[in-house]
Amino acid sequence: MTRFTVNGNPTDYQLAPDTPLLWALREASNLTGTKFGCGAGLCGACTVHLDGAPVRSCQVPIGDIEGTFVTTIEGLSDDRSHPLQQAWIELQVPQCGFCQSGMIMAAAALLKDRPSPSREDIRTAIGNICRCGTYIRVEAAILRAAEIARGG
Repeated sequence: MTRFTVNGNPTDYQLAPDTPLLWALREASNLTGTKFGCGAGLCGACTVHLDGAPVRSCQVPIGDIEGTFVTTIEGLSDDRSHPLQQAWIELQVPQCGFCQSGMIMAAAALLKDRPSPSREDIRTAIGNICRCGTYIRVEAAILRAAEIARGG
């Protein structure tokens, strides 16, 4: 058994310790906002926060994270009130939407560390891949979310 906290809820997993966090979240916890993309930690569709830091959940064995705190896209807010969710909706960022939860989670980590990021900060920090090429809208939404968070 592996125990860690997911979106504020202590959770016990009766899974093999080498089970990737991605599959524990999707299959055992039914938190399907975290997406399977490449399975190699390259695309970022599976990005979640582990103790506040962004990680590619397809590469994290649950046996290595006993006692930690995991936040998924579902844990940002339950009513779309997070500034990033507001900005994503306002600016209609997604095209197909598949990569967007990972993008938002990467952006949330960036905004936590840099509440007023520059465009260069965003381009450096967000290494997630979007097949639809929504990068310009993603960048605009991150800037807008920073503005919303500051009360604007």
